[in-house]
Amino acid sequence: MDLAYDGTDFSGWARQPGLRTVQGVLEDALATIWRVPVALTVAGRTDAGVHADAQVAHVDLPPDVVPHPGLVGRLARLLPPDVRVRAVTPAPEGFDARFSALRRHYAYRVSTAPWGPEPLRARDTLRWPRPLDVAAMDEAGRGLLGEHDFAAYCRPRAGATTIRELQALTWAPGPGEPDVLVARLSGDAFCHSMVRSIVGALLAVGEGRRPVSWPAALLAARERSSEVTVAAARGLRLTAIDYPDDTALAARAAATRRRRDEDQPPLP
Repeated sequence: MDLAYDGTDFSGWARQPGLRTVQGVLEDALATIWRVPVALTVAGRTDAGVHADAQVAHVDLPPDVVPHPGLVGRLARLLPPDVRVRAVTPAPEGFDARFSALRRHYAYRVSTAPWGPEPLRARDTLRWPRPLDVAAMDEAGRGLLGEHDFAAYCRPRAGATTIRELQALTWAPGPGEPDVLVARLSGDAFCHSMVRSIVGALLAVGEGRRPVSWPAALLAARERSSEVTVAAARGLRLTAIDYPDDTALAARAAATRRRRDEDQPPLP
């Protein structure tokens, strides 16, 4: 299932009692159509207020439930306008939306214009009215590349590893938007609030409040750093997810599960 959403009015992806979430809205719509309980597995759970251009999810259906050929159209009528399902296809053998993924790609938009973001981009762009040194932010970002324990940048979750591989991090002006800077980050996976924490640390460097070496120095910490300001959710969106060739999906999922198990912190 390929989908996109404006996260502004959602309390994140994951279903939560009494809250409006992307998973909850989608599962309720699918259960209405198929008349069976539905449990979605997603490639990357986004936080409250975070958007997605290219989210991926899968669902395991009972053998007697046949997806309707017009499912995309039916969902377009049932779903609210801030979440769209673009395609629904049978999953290849061994596919797992979460564990088969090779990497996730995110973008974070920052407007440095004195007047702030343009009205049509106000929901997905952070206003930053002070000058930023892009070269310094780029240099600081390069110090975070590679596999590290990103505990300083992650909100702790019981039993969850904070070891991740950050594969790319760049800053550049938005196409045709001279007053907008876009950070693009790619990695095998990201833990809770990791991208927004990294962006917050790099903005501090760009403003001259922290030295270029500071973000990388934080990697020595083994717990979340109170010195890092988490950038606002509105500027962040999931832009793409990479998967291997169909023949390698099951092996990738098995390897990712094994890796995640090995990376778990030891029990006290």
